[in-house]
Amino acid sequence: MPRECRPVHLSDPFPAPEPEPVAGCDVCAALAEQRAVAYSVGDRTTVIDRNVEMRRHPHARKAKS
Repeated sequence: MPRECRPVHLSDPFPAPEPEPVAGCDVCAALAEQRAVAYSVGDRTTVIDRNVEMRRHPHARKAKS
């Protein structure tokens, strides 16, 4: 008997907001540009990859006073 079911694709119910590039950071600016190009051609995989890279890119943290 053939199977009549199809795969189910579930979306994330609480997607993380896209990271904003840090002002003055060349790496963040390049990642944001690559993300914009990926959006323009419909490449969601690259958009997600650039978001992850931007979130993980280290920046000096401000000390709490």
